[in-house]
Amino acid sequence: MKSVLKYALVMSAGIAAASAATAQTPPAAPAVSEVVRVDPALDTLIAPDARIEKVATGFKFVEGPMWREGRLWFSDVGGEEIRAVTPDGKVELLVDHAGGYPNPKPGKTLGPNAMATDRDGTVVYAQQGGRNLSRLDAKLAIRPFLSTYQGKKINSPNDLVFARDGALWFTDPPFGPMNMEPSPPLDQPFAAVYRYAKGKLTPMVTDLTLPNGLAFSNDGRTFYVNSYGPEMFTRAYDVGKDGALSNLRVLFTYDRGMGRGGPDGLKTDIAGNVWSTGPGGIRVITPQGKLLGQIALPEVAANLAWGGADGKDLYITGSTTIYRLRTKVAGTPPLYKR
Repeated sequence: MKSVLKYALVMSAGIAAASAATAQTPPAAPAVSEVVRVDPALDTLIAPDARIEKVATGFKFVEGPMWREGRLWFSDVGGEEIRAVTPDGKVELLVDHAGGYPNPKPGKTLGPNAMATDRDGTVVYAQQGGRNLSRLDAKLAIRPFLSTYQGKKINSPNDLVFARDGALWFTDPPFGPMNMEPSPPLDQPFAAVYRYAKGKLTPMVTDLTLPNGLAFSNDGRTFYVNSYGPEMFTRAYDVGKDGALSNLRVLFTYDRGMGRGGPDGLKTDIAGNVWSTGPGGIRVITPQGKLLGQIALPEVAANLAWGGADGKDLYITGSTTIYRLRTKVAGTPPLYKR
Protein backbone atom coordinates (compact mmCIF):
# COMPACT_ATOMS: atom_id res chain seq x y z
CA MET A 1 0.00 0.00 0.00
CA LYS A 2 2.92 2.36 0.69
CA SER A 3 4.12 2.02 -2.89
CA VAL A 4 0.62 2.79 -4.17
CA LEU A 5 0.41 5.87 -1.95
CA LYS A 6 3.86 6.98 -3.07
CA TYR A 7 2.83 6.57 -6.68
CA ALA A 8 -0.37 8.56 -6.11
CA LEU A 9 1.72 11.40 -4.72
CA VAL A 10 4.07 11.23 -7.69
CA MET A 11 1.11 11.28 -10.06
CA SER A 12 -0.34 14.30 -8.28
CA ALA A 13 2.99 16.07 -8.53
CA GLY A 14 3.24 15.19 -12.23
CA ILE A 15 -0.20 16.56 -12.97
CA ALA A 16 0.50 19.68 -10.95
CA ALA A 17 3.75 20.21 -12.83
CA ALA A 18 2.07 19.71 -16.19
CA SER A 19 -0.77 22.04 -15.22
CA ALA A 20 1.63 24.68 -13.91
CA ALA A 21 3.72 24.54 -17.05
CA THR A 22 0.65 24.78 -19.23
CA ALA A 23 -0.60 27.68 -17.12
CA GLN A 24 2.49 29.77 -17.93
CA THR A 25 1.81 32.52 -20.41
CA PRO A 26 2.44 31.07 -23.89
CA PRO A 27 2.25 33.05 -27.10
CA ALA A 28 -1.29 34.22 -27.69
CA ALA A 29 -3.47 31.81 -29.62
CA PRO A 30 -4.13 32.90 -33.20
CA ALA A 31 -7.33 34.89 -33.60
CA VAL A 32 -8.22 32.75 -36.58
CA SER A 33 -7.51 29.18 -37.61
CA GLU A 34 -4.75 28.70 -40.14
CA VAL A 35 -2.46 26.12 -41.71
CA VAL A 36 1.18 26.93 -40.99
CA ARG A 37 3.63 25.42 -43.48
CA VAL A 38 7.03 24.43 -42.10
CA ASP A 39 8.05 22.20 -45.02
CA PRO A 40 6.87 22.33 -48.68
CA ALA A 41 6.01 18.63 -48.43
CA LEU A 42 2.90 19.62 -46.47
CA ASP A 43 1.37 20.65 -49.82
CA THR A 44 1.08 16.96 -50.72
CA LEU A 45 -1.18 16.49 -47.68
CA ILE A 46 -3.05 19.80 -47.42
CA ALA A 47 -3.78 21.95 -50.46
CA PRO A 48 -2.46 25.53 -50.22
CA ASP A 49 -5.99 26.91 -50.57
CA ALA A 50 -7.57 24.57 -47.99
CA ARG A 51 -9.54 26.40 -45.33
CA ILE A 52 -10.53 25.43 -41.79
CA GLU A 53 -14.28 25.48 -41.20
CA LYS A 54 -16.37 25.56 -38.04
CA VAL A 55 -18.90 22.71 -38.09
CA ALA A 56 -20.55 23.17 -34.67
CA THR A 57 -19.81 25.08 -31.48
CA GLY A 58 -21.10 25.84 -27.99
CA PHE A 59 -19.84 22.76 -26.12
CA LYS A 60 -17.99 22.51 -22.80
CA PHE A 61 -15.00 20.34 -23.76
CA VAL A 62 -15.24 18.31 -26.95
CA GLU A 63 -13.38 15.00 -27.29
CA GLY A 64 -13.51 11.49 -28.72
CA PRO A 65 -14.37 12.16 -32.40
CA MET A 66 -15.32 9.07 -34.39
CA TRP A 67 -16.80 8.84 -37.90
CA ARG A 68 -19.74 6.45 -37.99
CA GLU A 69 -22.44 5.97 -40.62
CA GLY A 70 -22.21 9.40 -42.22
CA ARG A 71 -21.86 11.47 -39.05
CA LEU A 72 -19.18 12.46 -36.59
CA TRP A 73 -19.82 11.08 -33.14
CA PHE A 74 -18.13 12.98 -30.32
CA SER A 75 -18.14 13.32 -26.56
CA ASP A 76 -18.43 16.36 -24.33
CA VAL A 77 -16.20 15.51 -21.36
CA GLY A 78 -17.44 18.54 -19.45
CA GLY A 79 -21.05 18.08 -20.47
CA GLU A 80 -21.63 14.38 -19.77
CA GLU A 81 -22.93 13.75 -23.29
CA ILE A 82 -22.26 11.76 -26.43
CA ARG A 83 -23.54 13.50 -29.55
CA ALA A 84 -23.38 13.23 -33.33
CA VAL A 85 -23.11 15.98 -35.93
CA THR A 86 -23.84 15.83 -39.65
CA PRO A 87 -21.45 17.39 -42.20
CA ASP A 88 -23.78 20.40 -42.42
CA GLY A 89 -23.70 20.98 -38.66
CA LYS A 90 -26.90 19.40 -37.35
CA VAL A 91 -26.25 18.08 -33.82
CA GLU A 92 -28.14 15.25 -32.13
CA LEU A 93 -27.89 14.11 -28.52
CA LEU A 94 -27.28 10.35 -28.43
CA VAL A 95 -26.45 9.55 -24.80
CA ASP A 96 -26.85 11.75 -21.72
CA HIS A 97 -25.14 11.26 -18.34
CA ALA A 98 -22.51 9.20 -20.14
CA GLY A 99 -19.52 9.76 -17.86
CA GLY A 100 -20.40 7.29 -15.13
CA TYR A 101 -19.79 9.73 -12.26
CA PRO A 102 -22.81 11.00 -10.29
CA ASN A 103 -23.35 14.76 -10.11
CA PRO A 104 -19.96 16.07 -11.25
CA LYS A 105 -19.21 19.62 -10.17
CA PRO A 106 -19.20 22.37 -12.83
CA GLY A 107 -15.87 22.71 -14.57
CA LYS A 108 -14.80 19.12 -13.88
CA THR A 109 -14.05 16.85 -16.84
CA LEU A 110 -15.67 13.62 -15.69
CA GLY A 111 -17.77 12.81 -18.73
CA PRO A 112 -17.26 10.40 -21.64
CA ASN A 113 -13.98 10.55 -23.50
CA ALA A 114 -12.64 8.63 -26.52
CA MET A 115 -14.74 6.26 -28.62
CA ALA A 116 -14.06 3.51 -31.16
CA THR A 117 -16.09 0.81 -32.88
CA ASP A 118 -15.15 -2.87 -32.82
CA ARG A 119 -15.30 -5.09 -35.91
CA ASP A 120 -18.88 -6.13 -35.02
CA GLY A 121 -20.08 -2.52 -34.99
CA THR A 122 -20.33 -2.06 -31.22
CA VAL A 123 -19.22 1.31 -29.85
CA VAL A 124 -16.73 1.16 -26.98
CA TYR A 125 -15.93 4.33 -25.07
CA ALA A 126 -13.96 5.59 -22.07
CA GLN A 127 -15.90 6.76 -19.03
CA GLN A 128 -13.51 9.21 -17.43
CA GLY A 129 -15.68 9.68 -14.36
CA GLY A 130 -16.73 6.06 -14.02
CA ARG A 131 -13.11 4.94 -14.45
CA ASN A 132 -14.00 2.12 -16.80
CA LEU A 133 -14.63 1.17 -20.41
CA SER A 134 -18.23 0.74 -21.50
CA ARG A 135 -20.11 -0.47 -24.55
CA LEU A 136 -23.23 1.01 -26.10
CA ASP A 137 -25.85 -1.54 -27.08
CA ALA A 138 -28.17 -1.28 -30.09
CA LYS A 139 -30.47 1.05 -28.10
CA LEU A 140 -27.50 3.15 -26.93
CA ALA A 141 -27.80 1.89 -23.38
CA ILE A 142 -24.52 1.97 -21.43
CA ARG A 143 -23.00 -1.41 -20.59
CA PRO A 144 -19.77 -1.16 -18.49
CA PHE A 145 -17.45 -4.09 -19.16
CA LEU A 146 -13.89 -3.35 -18.06
CA SER A 147 -12.88 -1.57 -14.86
CA THR A 148 -10.15 -3.59 -13.12
CA TYR A 149 -6.70 -5.06 -13.64
CA GLN A 150 -5.72 -7.94 -11.37
CA GLY A 151 -8.77 -7.25 -9.24
CA LYS A 152 -7.95 -3.58 -8.63
CA LYS A 153 -9.61 -0.50 -10.10
CA ILE A 154 -7.89 1.00 -13.12
CA ASN A 155 -7.17 4.73 -13.10
CA SER A 156 -9.33 6.45 -15.70
CA PRO A 157 -9.41 5.28 -19.35
CA ASN A 158 -8.78 8.18 -21.68
CA ASP A 159 -8.12 7.30 -25.32
CA LEU A 160 -8.52 4.03 -27.21
CA VAL A 161 -8.02 2.34 -30.56
CA PHE A 162 -8.65 -1.06 -32.10
CA ALA A 163 -5.66 -2.77 -33.73
CA ARG A 164 -5.94 -4.73 -36.97
CA ASP A 165 -6.18 -8.01 -35.04
CA GLY A 166 -9.21 -6.72 -33.15
CA ALA A 167 -7.36 -6.09 -29.88
CA LEU A 168 -8.43 -3.01 -27.95
CA TRP A 169 -5.65 -0.68 -26.79
CA PHE A 170 -6.27 2.18 -24.35
CA THR A 171 -4.42 4.65 -22.15
CA ASP A 172 -5.14 4.89 -18.44
CA PRO A 173 -3.92 8.18 -16.90
CA PRO A 174 -5.49 9.45 -13.64
CA PHE A 175 -7.33 12.47 -15.05
CA GLY A 176 -10.66 11.21 -13.70
CA PRO A 177 -9.57 10.81 -10.06
CA MET A 178 -7.71 14.13 -10.16
CA ASN A 179 -10.98 15.86 -11.10
CA MET A 180 -12.87 14.28 -8.21
CA GLU A 181 -13.39 15.90 -4.81
CA PRO A 182 -11.99 14.30 -2.80
CA SER A 183 -9.58 12.50 -5.12
CA PRO A 184 -9.72 8.74 -4.49
CA PRO A 185 -6.50 6.78 -4.00
CA LEU A 186 -5.07 5.03 -7.04
CA ASP A 187 -5.05 1.25 -6.87
CA GLN A 188 -2.65 0.67 -9.75
CA PRO A 189 1.12 1.28 -9.39
CA PHE A 190 1.34 2.79 -12.88
CA ALA A 191 -0.53 4.71 -15.57
CA ALA A 192 -0.49 2.12 -18.33
CA VAL A 193 -1.16 1.61 -21.97
CA TYR A 194 -3.24 -1.58 -21.92
CA ARG A 195 -4.06 -4.18 -24.55
CA TYR A 196 -7.33 -6.12 -24.19
CA ALA A 197 -7.70 -9.27 -26.27
CA LYS A 198 -9.56 -12.56 -25.80
CA GLY A 199 -10.75 -11.50 -22.37
CA LYS A 200 -7.23 -10.75 -21.12
CA LEU A 201 -5.97 -7.30 -20.09
CA THR A 202 -2.22 -6.74 -20.44
CA PRO A 203 -0.20 -3.60 -19.59
CA MET A 204 2.05 -2.86 -22.58
CA VAL A 205 3.64 0.46 -21.50
CA THR A 206 4.00 1.39 -17.82
CA ASP A 207 6.64 4.14 -17.62
CA LEU A 208 4.63 7.19 -18.72
CA THR A 209 3.13 9.54 -16.13
CA LEU A 210 0.28 10.79 -18.30
CA PRO A 211 -0.18 8.57 -21.38
CA ASN A 212 -2.82 10.01 -23.66
CA GLY A 213 -3.55 9.67 -27.38
CA LEU A 214 -2.55 6.51 -29.23
CA ALA A 215 -2.68 5.15 -32.78
CA PHE A 216 -1.26 2.57 -35.15
CA SER A 217 0.32 3.24 -38.53
CA ASN A 218 -1.73 2.25 -41.55
CA ASP A 219 0.29 -0.95 -42.01
CA GLY A 220 -0.07 -1.82 -38.32
CA ARG A 221 3.68 -2.12 -37.83
CA THR A 222 4.20 1.01 -35.73
CA PHE A 223 2.46 2.07 -32.52
CA TYR A 224 2.38 5.68 -31.35
CA VAL A 225 1.47 7.09 -27.94
CA ASN A 226 1.50 10.63 -26.58
CA SER A 227 2.92 11.73 -23.24
CA TYR A 228 0.91 14.69 -21.96
CA GLY A 229 3.27 15.51 -19.11
CA PRO A 230 5.36 16.36 -17.27
CA GLU A 231 7.45 16.00 -20.46
CA MET A 232 5.48 16.30 -23.70
CA PHE A 233 6.39 14.00 -26.57
CA THR A 234 5.17 11.36 -29.01
CA ARG A 235 6.71 7.91 -28.74
CA ALA A 236 6.95 5.27 -31.45
CA TYR A 237 7.39 1.49 -31.14
CA ASP A 238 7.68 -1.41 -33.56
CA VAL A 239 4.77 -3.85 -33.22
CA GLY A 240 5.35 -7.60 -33.21
CA LYS A 241 3.32 -10.75 -32.59
CA ASP A 242 0.40 -10.35 -30.16
CA GLY A 243 1.13 -6.64 -29.96
CA ALA A 244 4.63 -7.01 -28.51
CA LEU A 245 6.38 -3.63 -28.55
CA SER A 246 10.06 -3.03 -29.28
CA ASN A 247 12.48 -0.38 -30.53
CA LEU A 248 11.17 2.46 -28.36
CA ARG A 249 12.07 5.90 -29.67
CA VAL A 250 10.84 9.46 -29.21
CA LEU A 251 9.36 10.60 -32.51
CA PHE A 252 8.73 14.23 -31.62
CA THR A 253 9.07 16.56 -28.62
CA TYR A 254 6.66 19.47 -28.11
CA ASP A 255 7.54 23.02 -27.11
CA ARG A 256 5.18 24.43 -24.48
CA GLY A 257 5.88 27.91 -25.80
CA MET A 258 3.95 27.16 -29.00
CA GLY A 259 0.58 27.75 -27.35
CA ARG A 260 -2.04 26.25 -25.09
CA GLY A 261 -2.73 22.55 -24.79
CA GLY A 262 -0.53 19.52 -25.17
CA PRO A 263 -0.14 16.18 -26.95
CA ASP A 264 -3.60 14.75 -26.39
CA GLY A 265 -5.23 12.82 -29.26
CA LEU A 266 -3.38 11.66 -32.36
CA LYS A 267 -4.13 9.83 -35.60
CA THR A 268 -2.18 8.57 -38.62
CA ASP A 269 -2.81 8.85 -42.35
CA ILE A 270 -2.47 6.18 -45.02
CA ALA A 271 0.87 7.65 -46.12
CA GLY A 272 2.36 6.99 -42.69
CA ASN A 273 2.32 10.49 -41.23
CA VAL A 274 1.34 11.29 -37.65
CA TRP A 275 -1.19 14.04 -36.96
CA SER A 276 -1.08 14.93 -33.29
CA THR A 277 -2.59 17.54 -31.05
CA GLY A 278 -0.04 19.69 -29.26
CA PRO A 279 0.47 23.21 -27.92
CA GLY A 280 -1.30 25.59 -30.29
CA GLY A 281 -3.06 23.05 -32.51
CA ILE A 282 -2.26 19.99 -34.64
CA ARG A 283 1.25 18.95 -35.68
CA VAL A 284 1.82 17.01 -38.91
CA ILE A 285 4.89 14.80 -38.50
CA THR A 286 6.55 12.30 -40.83
CA PRO A 287 7.31 8.72 -39.70
CA GLN A 288 10.93 9.89 -39.32
CA GLY A 289 9.93 12.66 -36.90
CA LYS A 290 10.18 15.63 -39.26
CA LEU A 291 7.68 18.43 -38.67
CA LEU A 292 5.84 19.38 -41.87
CA GLY A 293 3.43 21.92 -40.48
CA GLN A 294 0.83 22.93 -37.96
CA ILE A 295 -2.92 23.44 -38.00
CA ALA A 296 -3.20 26.41 -35.65
CA LEU A 297 -6.46 26.91 -33.77
CA PRO A 298 -7.77 29.71 -31.53
CA GLU A 299 -8.47 27.20 -28.73
CA VAL A 300 -6.99 24.01 -27.30
CA ALA A 301 -7.09 21.07 -29.72
CA ALA A 302 -8.14 17.89 -27.91
CA ASN A 303 -8.49 15.23 -30.61
CA LEU A 304 -9.09 14.55 -34.30
CA ALA A 305 -10.58 12.01 -36.69
CA TRP A 306 -11.02 11.63 -40.44
CA GLY A 307 -14.44 11.18 -41.96
CA GLY A 308 -16.44 11.85 -45.07
CA ALA A 309 -17.22 9.54 -47.96
CA ASP A 310 -13.56 9.25 -48.99
CA GLY A 311 -11.99 9.60 -45.54
CA LYS A 312 -10.33 12.93 -46.36
CA ASP A 313 -12.37 15.28 -44.19
CA LEU A 314 -10.31 15.93 -41.06
CA TYR A 315 -12.44 16.80 -38.03
CA ILE A 316 -10.76 18.43 -35.04
CA THR A 317 -12.31 18.81 -31.60
CA GLY A 318 -11.31 22.06 -29.94
CA SER A 319 -12.38 23.04 -26.45
CA THR A 320 -15.82 24.27 -27.48
CA THR A 321 -15.90 23.81 -31.24
CA ILE A 322 -15.67 21.13 -33.92
CA TYR A 323 -13.55 22.15 -36.92
CA ARG A 324 -13.10 20.56 -40.34
CA LEU A 325 -10.26 20.69 -42.84
CA ARG A 326 -10.20 18.99 -46.23
CA THR A 327 -6.98 17.00 -46.74
CA LYS A 328 -5.44 15.40 -49.82
CA VAL A 329 -4.69 12.19 -47.93
CA ALA A 330 -7.09 9.85 -46.16
CA GLY A 331 -6.72 8.85 -42.55
CA THR A 332 -5.87 5.31 -41.52
CA PRO A 333 -9.25 3.55 -41.76
CA PRO A 334 -10.77 2.28 -38.51
CA LEU A 335 -11.49 -1.39 -37.91
CA TYR A 336 -15.20 -0.73 -38.49
CA LYS A 337 -15.60 1.27 -41.68
CA ARG A 338 -19.32 1.94 -42.02
